Amino acid sequence: MELYHGSIVFSRTAEELASYTDSYLAVDNGTVEGIYPTLPENLRGAEIIELGDDVLIPAFSDLHVHAPQYPQRGLAMDELLPQWLALHTFPLEARFADMDYARAVYDAFLDDLVEHGTLHAVVFGTIHTEATGYLLERMEARGLEGYVGKVNMDCDSPASLLETTAGSLRETEDFLARYAANRVAKPILTPRFAPTCSRELLFGLGALGQKYGVGLQTHVVESLWEAAEAVRRFPDCSCDTEIYERAGLLDGGPVVAAHFIFPSEEDIRILRRHGGWAVQCPDATVSIIAGIMPTAALGDAGIPLALGSDLAAGHSAGIYSQAARAVQLSKIKSFYEPEGNRAISFARAFSMATKQSGALFGRVGSLEPGYRFDALRIGGLEDSFERLTPAEIVERFCYAGETKHIRARYLAGKELT
Repeated sequence: MELYHGSIVFSRTAEELASYTDSYLAVDNGTVEGIYPTLPENLRGAEIIELGDDVLIPAFSDLHVHAPQYPQRGLAMDELLPQWLALHTFPLEARFADMDYARAVYDAFLDDLVEHGTLHAVVFGTIHTEATGYLLERMEARGLEGYVGKVNMDCDSPASLLETTAGSLRETEDFLARYAANRVAKPILTPRFAPTCSRELLFGLGALGQKYGVGLQTHVVESLWEAAEAVRRFPDCSCDTEIYERAGLLDGGPVVAAHFIFPSEEDIRILRRHGGWAVQCPDATVSIIAGIMPTAALGDAGIPLALGSDLAAGHSAGIYSQAARAVQLSKIKSFYEPEGNRAISFARAFSMATKQSGALFGRVGSLEPGYRFDALRIGGLEDSFERLTPAEIVERFCYAGETKHIRARYLAGKELT
């Protein structure tokens, strides 16, 4: 048993932060056992870690990130999505046929996630099975909870990334069979998006999802072009999300809909019916995609919400900064599109970064009893002339914090060094 004495902040609900001062958080075998205002008699012999002026918060979850795009972060940010993909991203992803390059990038990528306090992630790989397998294996070895997908693309893609339908399904099944038994980092089906996948491929992936009990991550109504192109290619479907539903891709496991910026009412109904997460990627929104997810409206509709860094359309691995951006963008959307939209609270955004997104992985994302102790110790954010409450320190960290303000990282109760 370990005890952490000091200030503790986490999301009690989607709209309420729980904040404790001068309290004791007890961790038993990697799981939060309880929070106490005074030291219980039966715990007086336990080791006590004094937090001082620092604050203990849950570790972050990133529900949409492209690991192979890590070398591209912060580059070509003046392009819009079609040009950005064609001129920069697709040529970069083709390089992952080279395993020496893939290993170097993926090791650096995972180091940066941890440095930014992200200990759980849903990750795109590339079409390359060997390289994507390495990424998944490294996450498993490091104990980083996640889902990793081998990307599928069998039409309207550059020659260097274009798969045959049969080859894509065969490689995907090999990937699923190899890693389906993983306990920490698990495989997930990853068609890039509907315009790069044939009907045969999507329905084949749906059958594999049912066979192996795995879920789906993909880009959904990411742009106005993609939303229109998806239904043009699949005219028997009324919306983007229905394509995946008809293919049987929404029933095998967790469903992660990246961006979800321009959903129709039917998109929302289908995602809610299958319990899927909508993932807002704020930096990517303003850099590459040019649209703002209707965050408050989706939350009101009962859609689980999360945040993604979307490296490298987003330029930083810090999910904490995405929480701040989510609030900012909700204000902009409510100002320019007031009907049906309103600004979200910081408490809502922090929940999207921790508890709501962490629910995808089980009991992570909070510091309530019964949750795994995946946590961060943050500090160094106060001025000498002005004291802040613990909740204010957390808010300042999300708006103005850097990795230097993360004093310690804990994964399943163990401090990472």
